[in-house]
Amino acid sequence: MKWILSLFLLISLGIQSQNLPEGFSYINDVSPTIQSELRYCYNNNFMGVAVNGYEENTLIATTATAKALKKVQDELALKKLGLKIYDAYRPQTAVNHFVKWARVMSDTIMKKQYYPEVNKRHLFKKGYISSKSGHSRGSTVDLTIINLETGEELDMGSPYDFFGVSSHITYENLSDHQKENRQLLQTVMKKHGFRSYSKEWWHFTLRGEPFPKTFFDFPVK
Repeated sequence: MKWILSLFLLISLGIQSQNLPEGFSYINDVSPTIQSELRYCYNNNFMGVAVNGYEENTLIATTATAKALKKVQDELALKKLGLKIYDAYRPQTAVNHFVKWARVMSDTIMKKQYYPEVNKRHLFKKGYISSKSGHSRGSTVDLTIINLETGEELDMGSPYDFFGVSSHITYENLSDHQKENRQLLQTVMKKHGFRSYSKEWWHFTLRGEPFPKTFFDFPVK
C-alpha cells in the first residue's frame, strides 16, 4: 500500500510540474522553508473577495526568481529569520479582475483597511492599479520577513498592500525598529539581484528577469 501511495504522489508531482511553462518553478520546490500567505486566494485583500486565477495557496515564479529567493532565505536563516511571500506570479486573469473591481466606485468594502485616504477613482492615476502587472511576467514578488521560530512578521510600519504614503520605502515617520526592519529587507533583496518599487516596501522584481515583455495567464494552482 505504501509503494502505491508513493507512486501516486510522484505521478501527482510530475503532473503538477508539467503544468508550468518552461522557465517557471514552484518556489517551495526550490526553497521549502519559504512561507506563503497568498492573500488573493482568500478575502483578506483590498477587494475583499478571492481573486480570479488564484486557485491554491501555491507560490509560482520564474526559476531564476525562485533560485534568487533561496539565496535570500539562506542568508536570513543565519539570523533565524525567513521570508513570507504574499504574492508571486499573478495571472493576467487576476489583473483583469483588479481592473474590473477598480471601475466599480460603489464597491469600497475594504476601503477602511487598505486605502482609507485614497479616493477609489484615483487608484489608476496613483499607480496602485494597472491593466498590466510585473507579477504576470513571473519575476516579481511581494514579501516580508518573519521570525522562523515564531512565524511572526517583523514590524514594517504599515500593512502589506496598504495604499498610502506610509508604504513608500522612503517614508520617515517610523520607529527606529521599523526602519531597521525595512532596511534589512531592502538590503538582503537587493544583494541577491532584486530591485525595489518606491511606493511599496514589499514589492521586488528580479533584475534581468527572463520574460521582460511576456505576460502569462495560467492559473495559480
